[in-house]
Amino acid sequence: MKKLFLLLALALPLLPLYAQEPAIIPAPLNLAMGEGQLDLTAGIALKVSKKDTAATAVSAMAIKWLEKIAPPSKNSKARFVIQTNPALPAEGYRLEVNAAGISLQGGSGAGLFYGLQTLMQLNQPWKGAPTPIIPYATIKDQPAFAYRGMHLDVGRHLFPVEFIKTYIDMLARYKMNRFHWHLTEDQGWRIEIKKYPKLQEISAYRKETLIGHYNDQPHQFDGQRYGGYYTQDEVREIVAYAAERFITVIPEIELPGHAQAAIAAYPELGCTGKPVEVATKWGIFEDVYCPSEATFTFLEDVLSEVIALFPSEYIHIGGDECPKVQWEQSELCQKIIQEEGLKDEHGLQSYFIARIERFLNSRGRQIIGWDEILEGGLAPNATVMSWRGEAGGIEAAKQGHDVVMTPTTYCYFDYYQSTAEDEPLAIGGYLPLQKVYDYHPVPESLTEEQARHILGAQGNIWTEYMPTPEKVMYMAYPRMQALSEVVWSGKGKKGFGSFVQRLQPHLKWMEQEGIQAANHLFDLQAEVIGGQGAPVALSFSNMAGAGEIRVQVGRGREMAYDKPLRPVDGTYRAQTYVDGKPAGRSTSIRFKQHLGVGQRIELKHLPHPKYNGSKPAAILNGVKGSNERYGDAEWIGIDKEDFDALIFFDEAKKVSTVSFRFFHGPGQWINAPREVKVFALQEDGQYIQVGSRTLPVPEGKILEATLELRQPAATRGLRVLAPNYGIIPAGQQGAGHRGWLFVDELIIE
Repeated sequence: MKKLFLLLALALPLLPLYAQEPAIIPAPLNLAMGEGQLDLTAGIALKVSKKDTAATAVSAMAIKWLEKIAPPSKNSKARFVIQTNPALPAEGYRLEVNAAGISLQGGSGAGLFYGLQTLMQLNQPWKGAPTPIIPYATIKDQPAFAYRGMHLDVGRHLFPVEFIKTYIDMLARYKMNRFHWHLTEDQGWRIEIKKYPKLQEISAYRKETLIGHYNDQPHQFDGQRYGGYYTQDEVREIVAYAAERFITVIPEIELPGHAQAAIAAYPELGCTGKPVEVATKWGIFEDVYCPSEATFTFLEDVLSEVIALFPSEYIHIGGDECPKVQWEQSELCQKIIQEEGLKDEHGLQSYFIARIERFLNSRGRQIIGWDEILEGGLAPNATVMSWRGEAGGIEAAKQGHDVVMTPTTYCYFDYYQSTAEDEPLAIGGYLPLQKVYDYHPVPESLTEEQARHILGAQGNIWTEYMPTPEKVMYMAYPRMQALSEVVWSGKGKKGFGSFVQRLQPHLKWMEQEGIQAANHLFDLQAEVIGGQGAPVALSFSNMAGAGEIRVQVGRGREMAYDKPLRPVDGTYRAQTYVDGKPAGRSTSIRFKQHLGVGQRIELKHLPHPKYNGSKPAAILNGVKGSNERYGDAEWIGIDKEDFDALIFFDEAKKVSTVSFRFFHGPGQWINAPREVKVFALQEDGQYIQVGSRTLPVPEGKILEATLELRQPAATRGLRVLAPNYGIIPAGQQGAGHRGWLFVDELIIE
């Protein structure tokens, strides 16, 4: 019987409850701590020139903060001087705290505001009651990127005005300066347009809402009417509130796709003219705006009212996920394609967006849209939000267009942030805190000149599975704080270990304030390492890199863990302990030894980078992936291509069966294959087919199948083939496209 090697060792070093370095997020560009601290028990005298309007505005905010720790006092020896300094960058600031008091200079009102946020964090009120003690420090700071954004979708779920304000408060606290407000969707129109009252009467409401995940079949609905919208007065209130905090609100009015809610109210805007309902489930819908003169009149009227409400230079026009089926069948669309000399329906989309751009440009505004606006040719002055990876942003930057990076891999906060089985329902994918933090928005493939077009990055909150403000907070924080350091501190950020230390008091502060952030710092993660011809081992760690980790195998006793261990068949449970008490969530991983574990594997088509693209060995490591999620460390995802693998054994092995596991999620363009084939490597180097099987249509999310091989014989290798499902049929999400193929553990016995 194999022995399990577990070494008893000293516990990992425990992080202090509060960071030793100042818990400032995002990290300043240049910080020097002094020896000593400023005691404001006797108060402080505020010094601001009445002629300095920016400083006067920020001083009013400073007074509200000071009232909590040390009331302003004209007779105090300590002085708090606030002034603008045109020599500094507009969003930059210089902050000094010393025996004489506090000096805050900023290149503009924004710079002063950001300096004040840093000062408040330097004071660390989360230690308990507000304290009049501030450590001496000299800080010189400015942002790495001009665009530092967060998005919020209110089309799927609507949130109260007060929550929108608290969301803006959080963005401001961490020096974000753009709020992308996604206002229209297939499932609801959320902004009052006075010229078109049916948008409020019909488009703002859906008759019911999907229950559970889109992939759950058959679909179930709650039967409850849902909806609402923001009045123009409420919009003005929110825009003004954001402006006071130096945040620009960018509205998004989706076009030409994601328009079913509007078409439900005004069927003449679509290509069929037939009545439709506001969508009740998530996904992409074929009812899109038809490029008729009536549609352009409608959109120009809508945008005219939007422009009057939002002073933002940018108006976001969407441009993403626009099916072309109805355009292909429309006589009007085909006539426009012919008359305008367009190549195809993608060219028609470019024509559509270019017309809207000309209108917005005539009103002194610029368009920004998702990277699909590149298809068919980019509108002349457009800025691109690159969400389908970075390729669209790279292409746009090379063409001389400005870009905001927001790739799903790093910036979609509707993805799962933990692999724990009890993690709240999310759309899919996996985006842990460290992956957000490790992002850098400027691709290395760009020249220095091209890189100047990368304005910054944005985190996206899509709310299909976020029906409440509490769920939004859980999904947004602290990933938003990590992104704030990405876009403010840039490549100069201190590193994830430092960030985690500084984050701990912020999590405590959010808890005290009733902000329901996700705290996964002590959650344990299990990882299978090795493979590709090397032995596999199990590794356990937590994000904090601290506490004592204990591992239990089966029903055995817990033992201290300090280095990766060689596994045998069984279930491994691990838990972090802090001060002898469990901290964070435990993890459990089941390992099964089989002939393929640790063997070398080559794939003809590499997995997508988002889904284990660099780790094909994950499917030969003895561990199965989640039954609910395809974005964990065990599934590999191949886009549009076949799963075609060569497996090389370290010695000849007699193989009798190969068991397969595929994910099936039609709502997300994922289909299990129709068949599998296995080939054995012969002594002459050729492969001969030794088994095949037609697979059934999956009844749920997981399709498992075992293939018994003909005439089992010793072989040094296998070829395993599972062809891509092929073209997605009509009626499914992604119809007309080749979708994804997700493969889990191959069990070879």
